[in-house]
Amino acid sequence: MLNIRYEKTTAPKELPAADNPLKFGTIFTDHMFLMDYEEGKGWHDARIVPYGPISLEPSAMVFHYGQEMFEGLKAYKTEDGRTLLFRPNKNAERANNSNKRLCIPTIPEEDFAQAVKAMVKMDERWIPTKPGTSLYIRPFVIATDPFLGVRPSNRYLFAVILSPVGAYYPEGLNPVKIWIEDEYVRAIKGGIGEAKTGGNYVASLASQVKAHEEGYSQVLWLDGKERKYIEEVGAMNIFFKINGKVLTPELNGSILPGVTRDSVISLCKHWNVPVEERRISVEELYEAGKDGSLEEVFGTGTAAVISPVGHLRFEDHVLMVGDGGIGEFSQKIYDTITGIQLGKVEDTLGWTVEVV
Repeated sequence: MLNIRYEKTTAPKELPAADNPLKFGTIFTDHMFLMDYEEGKGWHDARIVPYGPISLEPSAMVFHYGQEMFEGLKAYKTEDGRTLLFRPNKNAERANNSNKRLCIPTIPEEDFAQAVKAMVKMDERWIPTKPGTSLYIRPFVIATDPFLGVRPSNRYLFAVILSPVGAYYPEGLNPVKIWIEDEYVRAIKGGIGEAKTGGNYVASLASQVKAHEEGYSQVLWLDGKERKYIEEVGAMNIFFKINGKVLTPELNGSILPGVTRDSVISLCKHWNVPVEERRISVEELYEAGKDGSLEEVFGTGTAAVISPVGHLRFEDHVLMVGDGGIGEFSQKIYDTITGIQLGKVEDTLGWTVEVV
């Protein structure tokens, strides 16, 4: 168990105005959690201090070799005043899987959970309560060793920051338009695609800029070898409902194992809805679109929860999904997951954890 040292801010910030919409990831709370690692000493000096700049040497290894990991989860306020986290154990597990791939020391899962809970409790007043809002939690680790040589760092900083947020996409639950990328590659099997690290996201920016210029919200990536099998969207995993069956690309080493992805698969099994994790080609997708068997497409992720897809574009072909609106199954998934997160739907699967 961590012995967390507390330093409360003497200048608390003003909460966002209740009538102003919250833009995702632009406002931050009063405090941050920090903990250091040093080889031979391990993780130590756990503390919650006022939110502010972090001082690093210009030679810190994170700046030069990109050795860093981050996570994302949310806290919610229920109508009866409880504060809930959604499956934080899965984020702790994934964080350590990323750490292992990136040669970062693992963090005991109970310490990860304690740090998150302590931060949420400290800044609990920041949890928004308007529909569609939540408190986004961003844990991350960076390499801090001042050394210009390619090797794993001997020093790290683990931090947790919080941000009250609204919808990730401006469209909210309105279907988004997705660009299927055929030029660039996000990740390949054997690389770091299954780790949650900045390198995967910066690799996606060129395609994202191109897609935005064409009026599309996000990029859907294809496999790096054959350029024909669907992998994931820039900030989400992806699902297709074809002929009553729910399909999603199988985890193959280049796809991030999303917590919401896992939750959707679990709900499908719980409801006895046929679900498959397998390779899905663009050709299969477009054939399903042509013959009318493609019923729904939706992305899943912590930030957006569920994001329906109304249009897909590959090369010069544009495919409209259904009538271009949100599908019945996508709506059911969204209502169920957000209902569990907000304490409005019975949590029969034991996914929520109360912060006390």
